[in-house]
Amino acid sequence: MSGPKYSLATATSVVVANMIGTGVFTCLGFQLLNISHYPAILLLWLLGGLLSLIGAFCYAELGSIFPNSGGEYRLLNNLYHPLLGFLSGWTSAIIGFSAPIALAAYSFSSYLSVFAPQISIKHSAAIIILLVAGIQSQSLSKGSQFQKTATLVKVFLIVLFIVMGLFFTPTVKEFKLNFNSETIQTVFSWPFAAAMFWASFAYSGWNASSYIAGEIKNPVKNLPKSLIYGSLIVSLLYFGLNFVFLKVAPFSELKVQMTEHGPQNIDTGNIAGRYIFGPKGSHITGLLISLLLISSISAMTIAGSRVIAVIGSDYTCFSFFAKLRHGNTPVNAIGLQTIVSLILLYSGSFDHILRFTTFVLILFYTLTVSGLFIKKIRLHSTVNRYKSPGYPLMPLLFVFCNVWFMIEAFINSPLDACIGMAIVLSGWPVYIMVQRFSKAKSAP
Repeated sequence: MSGPKYSLATATSVVVANMIGTGVFTCLGFQLLNISHYPAILLLWLLGGLLSLIGAFCYAELGSIFPNSGGEYRLLNNLYHPLLGFLSGWTSAIIGFSAPIALAAYSFSSYLSVFAPQISIKHSAAIIILLVAGIQSQSLSKGSQFQKTATLVKVFLIVLFIVMGLFFTPTVKEFKLNFNSETIQTVFSWPFAAAMFWASFAYSGWNASSYIAGEIKNPVKNLPKSLIYGSLIVSLLYFGLNFVFLKVAPFSELKVQMTEHGPQNIDTGNIAGRYIFGPKGSHITGLLISLLLISSISAMTIAGSRVIAVIGSDYTCFSFFAKLRHGNTPVNAIGLQTIVSLILLYSGSFDHILRFTTFVLILFYTLTVSGLFIKKIRLHSTVNRYKSPGYPLMPLLFVFCNVWFMIEAFINSPLDACIGMAIVLSGWPVYIMVQRFSKAKSAP
């Protein structure tokens, strides 16, 4: 693609902004339902960061071999078969990014509603989705600058939260880091695997710059750096945040309360905020979280629309969405994703869909990293590419852990796992029709 390109800083900011959303401010309470050992909880977040970093290393090598936009859609297409790539792209285009955008916008408006309760949450969420889409549709350079600025604000606010919790807030008496035999037993238990599923959700997005690889300056060099730098930054921030949550707030308050009306008390960030900033702490924390969600919406708008655009470039019946307008941006693809996000927002089903797609996301991550072994076998030439460290042990660890999480998810939530797979497989007949229609349309 000719024209402006994303810099390393922008690509890294897309990774950071995609990863840091509402997950880190809500997942801890669910993890505490089955785990009460503080060191094990912190190891959860360390392991989640390690797996994200390993995944980033593997994606970095694959991305340096296939430096094209599209993420799993392009990688699975090259590693296995176009059908598998299409199923991944179908999931990303329909709900993979649109649902998180809707959820982030809804969360943004929910936090702001404390200051303006008379404004409809869904209407204000729709406005922020449209505003961000409008900014990213202007031009690649303007969208890039907005993304970098919004991500810097996000990182600054999180660092501020961590510093206030570490140095200016008392530690609760029950917070003790006693590493012992209980720690080891907990780590190798099924409850630990269940809790890791929540960490995987919070860390999702570490592969974000692979979706825009073809639009990054010198992608063979800068794509690996953006994946690794972004994953490292977020891993440090996540560990710091959860350390602060556990340090400043009582266990009983952080733990989610399960009721007949659903989970209650899920806003971990607000609970910790009351202890860090005083009685009005939940308002302050809500404002901070709402501000940092803007960069998440922007980053997902960038990444998700590129998947749609790449699919459009491969299949003539979707070519409308591959067209670039207004400063080298896929405006039509952004428009489609925005419409889907708005539909999910007003349907109220987007948060439920996210539970289905977490299983599917882990599946596609695992298939993609597994493809590294296939490529190592097939690729005999010494091409100039990034080489992931720790091969084959690190990719094997990534695959093993993710298979473990998926088995646990299927055992404990078989309906969610089956619905997630049904969403993926619904793209199979679409793939067959699209192939036929595209061939007929491209024929002379």
